[in-house]
This record gives sequence, structure tokens and C-alpha cells, in this order.
Amino acid sequence: MGVNLRDIIESESISFSELKGKTIAVDAMSFLYQFLSSIRQPDGTPLMDSRGRTTSHLSGIMYRTSKLIKLGIKPVYVFDGKPPELKFKEIMRRKERKAEAHELWDKAKREGKIELALKHAKRTSRFTPEMIDDSKKLLTFMGVPWIQAPSEGEAQCVYMCRKGDVWAVGSQDYDSILLGAPKLIKNLTFAGASGDKNKNIEIIYTGKILEKLNMTREQLIDVAILVGTDFNPGVHGIGPKKALKIVSENRLNELELNFDIDAVREIFLNPETTDDYELKWSPPDRENLIKFLCDEHDFSMQRVEKAGSDIEKNFGELSQKSLSSWF
Repeated sequence: MGVNLRDIIESESISFSELKGKTIAVDAMSFLYQFLSSIRQPDGTPLMDSRGRTTSHLSGIMYRTSKLIKLGIKPVYVFDGKPPELKFKEIMRRKERKAEAHELWDKAKREGKIELALKHAKRTSRFTPEMIDDSKKLLTFMGVPWIQAPSEGEAQCVYMCRKGDVWAVGSQDYDSILLGAPKLIKNLTFAGASGDKNKNIEIIYTGKILEKLNMTREQLIDVAILVGTDFNPGVHGIGPKKALKIVSENRLNELELNFDIDAVREIFLNPETTDDYELKWSPPDRENLIKFLCDEHDFSMQRVEKAGSDIEKNFGELSQKSLSSWF
């Protein structure tokens, strides 16, 4: 979910052509939830194979990722590891909200309210360990690198970006800004997708944001903490603009906080990351790709072959090029 700083952080539009040749580390769970919530049937039921297994996420990975690759964009998927302890309350809250949404979805379907059913269905998205494993397996067959983060996937994306191993971070959350990402790309997989044509790709330059707000990243983190993050509840009655004013005027010590602010700061300032990764692309494994998607999950042979061809045309010689040639 992340922190809501939309009211104080401005983004800029960017085109697919401007991202051509760029390597982007994407927060895998952020993208997969997009796929799972948006790729559904009219009543909100996710795509499924003949054995009743959800395939919306696999469809999103295959077709939208192949589209990015066809446009010359090189995605790297980064998966979450063990969440920080302070996030467990938020995780439980999300589970409760999903359960409530599922009840409302079932009720809307029984009453024949299709549009309402779809609305509630999008809030029920949840992943099983098997779905995560299948996502990684599909990426491997596609020749697209994926990385297992030790903790928050978004923090690992930012770490790779700050090192210069990738050009930008792709996520829907503003947490990447707090974590210190030089550049954040939003709506990367939504843009141009069926049903989401009004969403534009956006880029946020952290340096520009901090300069405009006239504050440091540490101060912006405090603003976010007052609003509320995945790791703390925030302060009642304080939104982004009010929090910005409080931090800018150095009045944070006037507030009575019911959480450990230093512990939350530490998550953003010193997140757990790893150097144990390799950014290596390869041509798709067509045989296993077709077996996995078509034979095991009932995907269209023609569409899978087309997507595989698009990937192969763009990645065929990538392993022979230095990573720097894509920046």
C-alpha cells in the first residue's frame, strides 16, 4: 500500500520512447497485484485455468512484460522477503479488509450487480506461495531476471538504483522516494493496457522533489511517518500538507506519538538489502514456456508463441552486450 504523499509530490509525464534501452527494477508484488486486480472477468472473477487455478498474474507477467520488452524496456522483478516486524499489523489489517471485500463481492454477484462486483473483487487480491513460485518460474522461462530480496522488495530495487545497476525503480508506491530512489516510474504496466488507456506513465525525480519542498530526505521521511506508513499508524488529523508544515517548522517534538519514530525511520534509512544478485537476460526457453503456460495453464498457443517471439527478438543478443550499453 505504501504512504500517500500524492498531495505534495508532483510527477512528470514520460513516454515509452524515453524509456527505451533503460533497465528498470520493478517491485514485483506491486506489479503482480496490479495484474491480479485488473485482469479479471466482467464480474470480477480472476482468470483461471481448467483446474480452477488463478492465472491473472501469469497473464500480466507474460503479455505486459513482453510488451515492455518489445518497446526496448528491460524489467528486473524484485520479490519481497521477510517483512519488518513493524509491518505485521498492517498485513493483518489488509487481510481483514480483503475478507470484508470478498463478502461484498459475493453479495454483489448474487444480486447481479456486475459493476459493483468488479469493484469489490479488485480489493480481494491475495497471493499464495504457489502463485509466487509460478511467477518466478515464468520469468525464468521468459529469460527475464528476478531477484529475491531479503526483506522489502522495494528497498532492494532502490538499493540497485542507487548503485547504478538499474536506471530507475518501477512501483506504484511513494516509499521508493523515502528509501532514496533517484528516479521512480509509476503506471509502467498500466499504461496502454486494455481498460487503463487513461493512465499515463509518470516519473518522479527525488532530487527535484526535495529541492522544491526545501527539505532533506530525512525530513520527508518524518512527513510520511506523521501521515502514516505501512510501519506505523500516523497521527490522527494530520495529512501530507499539515505534516509538511509541522516538519518544516521543526515542531515535531510538540507531538505526542504512540509509536517508536526512530524504529520507523531506521526502516527507511537503513533497510535490509543484498548484493547477491545478477542482472542477466537470456532468450526465452520456448519449450518450457509453452509447456508451462499452454499445457499446464491453458494459455493460447498462438499468443504465447507471439509473445515469446517478441522477447526473443529483443533479448537474443543481450547476453553478449555489457549492461552499461542499456543506460
